[in-house]
Amino acid sequence: MDHLYSDLFFLVFVSAALLSAAALFTRQPLIIAYIAAGIILGPQATGLIADVNAIQGMSHIGIVFLLFLLGLDMQPRSLVSVASSASVIVIVSSCVFFSLGYFLGTVFNYAVIECLVLGMAAMFSSTIIGIKLLPTTVLHHRRAGELMVGLLLLQDLIAICCLIALNAIAKEDFNPKSLLFSALSLPAIIALAFLGVRFVLLPLLAKFDRFLEFIFILAIAWCMGFAKLADFAGLSGEVGAFIAGIALAQSPIAQYIALSLKPLRDFFLVLFFFGLGATLQIDLLQQVWIHVLAYVFVLMAAKPIVFYLLLRRSRNESKIALDISLRLGQISEFSLIVVFFAFSQLLISQEAATLVQSATILSFVVSSYIVILKLPNPIAVSEALRRD
Repeated sequence: MDHLYSDLFFLVFVSAALLSAAALFTRQPLIIAYIAAGIILGPQATGLIADVNAIQGMSHIGIVFLLFLLGLDMQPRSLVSVASSASVIVIVSSCVFFSLGYFLGTVFNYAVIECLVLGMAAMFSSTIIGIKLLPTTVLHHRRAGELMVGLLLLQDLIAICCLIALNAIAKEDFNPKSLLFSALSLPAIIALAFLGVRFVLLPLLAKFDRFLEFIFILAIAWCMGFAKLADFAGLSGEVGAFIAGIALAQSPIAQYIALSLKPLRDFFLVLFFFGLGATLQIDLLQQVWIHVLAYVFVLMAAKPIVFYLLLRRSRNESKIALDISLRLGQISEFSLIVVFFAFSQLLISQEAATLVQSATILSFVVSSYIVILKLPNPIAVSEALRRD
């Protein structure tokens, strides 16, 4: 291996491991550690990693795998069962949060497309805070867990739609026809994915299911193949990977594939969040810190209230509504992905990207402490709140 990459990986993963230990001691999500490692080692601080282009190129693969595994976890039958109880809540709340984000963008005097991205970033809540800090017994056996999963899955579907829209807008020759072409390409790729699973993948898996290495390679090829196909068809690679995962979700071996690919996904996601930290423009925070605080304050105040009112309107108990609304009161890692994509396509300025990145990190920290100190969770400081 070239010394450049060996030194790069050494710095990335050693720093991430050290800060991850500190994050666990302070009851913080590991994403915070990865981003902090990038900030410290990046060109804005110590400069030990001056060029982050190599990291950003590889980290994109992590997002592709993330959406592929997300699709693998989305059993169509499960989606139908949770959609009925969660769809109205997600649609209404997303509209409210999008409007708040867009309005704040106009107050901050950003361009229209930047206001749209700020609105998109405001719509989602974090799966990491929502699910990882939820006790296992609640996640799998209670209505609160079912609602949490349903709300977050439907938000993820909206995030996919946002990526499709941004990808269409990013084209230099953008016009309504290009958006129509992308819309027509989507059902064609979905049909191809399901037909490919039925007539190609399942026969291969049935014949060679004992060769686990072959299954591993086949799953990667399937994921990356549809990512490339979607990219060629005018959609994003992330959308193609997501479709590939959903099509494969009904396979009896889907869960094995998901488990076997998670370490690979995590490897690239460390690079993704490290790269986000390394590219975070610390000097720009002096210009946008008031915007960051306002964005975080408005959204973290509004989200629990809106979710609580909608959950109560859906006839959920007050205790369940309060618990879920507090757990969903932050910005999401999907917001980072949307903003990263928009910035990479030159749709938004560095200032707007820095605003969302900083606001997301701050919301993670504040929300984590709210959950840890006030709600039952696996890593609570208080014994009375600790639930596995």
